[in-house]
Amino acid sequence: MSGVIVNHNIMAMNTRRHLGNSTRMLGTNIERLSSGLRINRGADDPSGLSVRESMRGEIGGLIAGTRNAQQGTNLIQTAEGALNEVSAILIRMRELAVQAATSTVNDNNRSAMNAELNQLISEIDRIANATSYNDSTLLNGFGNSVSQDITVSTALASNTTGVINVQLTGGAAGTYVFDDSNATDNQITLGNGTITQTIDIGIALDNDAVGGVVATGSTIVANFDRLGIALTLSGQRNASLAGPASNGYRDGDLNGLFLRIDGDDATIQVGPDATATDRIDINLVDVTSTSLGMSSLSLGTLESARQAIPAIDLAIERVTQIRGDLGAQQNRLGYTIRRNGIATENIQASESLISDADIAETVTVFTSNQIRVQAGTSLLAQANAQPQNALTLLQ
Repeated sequence: MSGVIVNHNIMAMNTRRHLGNSTRMLGTNIERLSSGLRINRGADDPSGLSVRESMRGEIGGLIAGTRNAQQGTNLIQTAEGALNEVSAILIRMRELAVQAATSTVNDNNRSAMNAELNQLISEIDRIANATSYNDSTLLNGFGNSVSQDITVSTALASNTTGVINVQLTGGAAGTYVFDDSNATDNQITLGNGTITQTIDIGIALDNDAVGGVVATGSTIVANFDRLGIALTLSGQRNASLAGPASNGYRDGDLNGLFLRIDGDDATIQVGPDATATDRIDINLVDVTSTSLGMSSLSLGTLESARQAIPAIDLAIERVTQIRGDLGAQQNRLGYTIRRNGIATENIQASESLISDADIAETVTVFTSNQIRVQAGTSLLAQANAQPQNALTLLQ
């Protein structure tokens, strides 16, 4: 039997310790019930937190990949819709070729038919250059990129040319050559051997004793819109500014230099990780009059009209094949979207088991702790009153 003491109230200390534990557990129960989560901080379950955050990252990646796949489907539908019109144009061209390949029409009639044919060929090129998704041309150079190797893209040596950026809005694959030989006309010519465009940038240049030059500290854009290539040219760097030296662009600097555009498949990121299995390549073939073999067609004579028929048939077959390939790629993306949905659902269920609070269980423990807190509070009051019994001995 312990003695009657007044310096230390061991019963109160013991009761207070248990009350503190019950209060902390009650606070945890309230936090879990209010948040709906079993893990609210690392201390709740360190290993569970690690697994949960990994799963959450994977779920977020799958959701983003699903959106990418849906956008890829929209992109393909945009391209396929344009190709449907190209098919209609080719069928009309074939009709004109058959009509012109008979002796019942004369050369004057064929001349009129040939004029319509030329307009239709131009419309194929216009559709190829105008069909775009998010400002990227789909049927002429989609997925292509500028080679950053300055040994082949010599125009990218910005310390001597002033070219600080190249943006592609189309741009067929190949090597492009600059003709900037006249250092006083403020014009630049760019071509790939098939198509060439000359633009005048004089209005954007400052003229000095030597010729046109981009103003110090400024930039201009040389837009070769027919080629689908836009160059950003910098001005001469102010010597007082930090950074690499640059002479900026001066008229004539690009003469004889090259720009290499590599042909690549477009890539749709459909999965959560940076692996090949999480990406799907989309192959959008260029559909221009040149790629379809239309550039040399003519209905001007009986013989040329007859030769045009099989050439147009080949173009129709090629466009049909491209549309079929796009349809297959669209179906593949559809399967990917559904697979991602199933994976997201299953991983979310696993994450829920780790992270979410079992409300029924938590309420049960909460009620128990609530009773303990109430009982502990009452007993602490009684324990604090216990030392007062010693006062009776002093009466």
